[in-house]
Amino acid sequence: MPYDDLRSFLQTLEKEGQLLRIADEVMPEPDIAAAANAAPRLGAAAPALYFDNVKGFTNARIAMNVHGSWANHALALGMDKNSGPKDQVDEFIRRWANFPVKPVYRDNPPWAQNTVEGDEINIFDVLPLIRLNDGDGGFYIDKAAVVSKDPDDPTSTDKQNVGIYRIQVKGRRKLALQPVPMHDIAQHLRKAEERGEDLPIAITLGNDPVISIVASTPMEYDQNEYELAGALRGEPAPIARSPKNNLPVPWGSEIVIEGVIEGRKREIEGPFGEFTGHYSGGRNMTVIRIDKISYRTDPVFEHLYLGMPWTEIDYLMAANTCVPLYTQLKKDFPEVQAVNATYTHGLVVIVSTKKRYGGFAKAVGMRVLTTPHGLGYAATVIVVDEEVDPFNLPQVMWALSTKMNPAGDLVVVPKLPVLGLAPQATTPGIVDKLIIDATTPVAPDTRGNYGNQVLDLPEMGEWLTKLQSLAAR
Repeated sequence: MPYDDLRSFLQTLEKEGQLLRIADEVMPEPDIAAAANAAPRLGAAAPALYFDNVKGFTNARIAMNVHGSWANHALALGMDKNSGPKDQVDEFIRRWANFPVKPVYRDNPPWAQNTVEGDEINIFDVLPLIRLNDGDGGFYIDKAAVVSKDPDDPTSTDKQNVGIYRIQVKGRRKLALQPVPMHDIAQHLRKAEERGEDLPIAITLGNDPVISIVASTPMEYDQNEYELAGALRGEPAPIARSPKNNLPVPWGSEIVIEGVIEGRKREIEGPFGEFTGHYSGGRNMTVIRIDKISYRTDPVFEHLYLGMPWTEIDYLMAANTCVPLYTQLKKDFPEVQAVNATYTHGLVVIVSTKKRYGGFAKAVGMRVLTTPHGLGYAATVIVVDEEVDPFNLPQVMWALSTKMNPAGDLVVVPKLPVLGLAPQATTPGIVDKLIIDATTPVAPDTRGNYGNQVLDLPEMGEWLTKLQSLAAR
């Protein structure tokens, strides 16, 4: 059965040995963030962390690293916790084929148990806020699913958006949000400001694990995240209407914050230690006025540590970055075999493909750069042959070592868009992008001497299965 809320998933994690309760009293800073920074270093089966004895807080419940390992990510999808990354990507692709599965509205959401409105709002009374990294400009909410609608087509369920964006706490009822231009919420805000309007939003915290996955999936503008959640869950995702802005929000959230992004209003936000593993500086960003907070009794505050990989963000944005790119490429180039975009949300993308003719691999690389996600993220594309597993880095390095000739296999495309947070850009938002063709040349490209490649023995697969069975005894 899929999980309808965060708490039921935490129970499963604990049952599976994937939740570590920290009973000792901890300092809010730096202990909680430092523990979440350390947890993924425990490996592919690193546990989630749960803190409920935080110095200075009387009733804090903080969950960290919930998606922070391949084991936890597998359990979020209802898979065996020993499933590896490639198996999880393959299963994600299989379930994506069932998209869309429409959500269902459900009554009596748990987040409706308590409410506070207007001038009575003090977000510090609801959330046990902490800084994540020493250089952060303040407290951040960084694992919330933000819901908005297209102001020009508000009845469209396809053009609504559920996305994860960094949110800085600026005051009792004031927040700042960074809408990256490539993201759907930025388009919603632009349309609202062109109409001279504020943009109503709902910020949902402590969501069921699949909602967090789909909210960080780079879907197309007219694709509904709740309908993808249903496909991943194997049954419709439960949602409810937010009481103030009438927006569709996850039924099982711990906290729902409603308000508006105030049109044409900007204030300095940042710096913040981002998913790139670097701080982004202060910038003029949007301002949110909080109008209503609804929350579950004794809410669990789910937080997300970001830093130098791998941290939880890298697991959260791994499989769900690969799959949209794979489906888009496969539509245009059936020869594509697999896509690995697990690194820093796809700033590097590795594609394995068969080839029709000389130069074909470079065309596949160009297509990566023009996908909706590739436009803003893919800075380097590595293309390898079909027998090279893009998830097997030694094989990828072999392809780079033996197939790539810098004289003809490096294609630099100047001055393409990239998200402003990309630290390699000299001018924020613009970067030269690189395609590396590490495939075997085929006619009429006749460079090199590749006629004598060593291939796997036909019996290798059978023996691999046998050896795995013997090793497991």
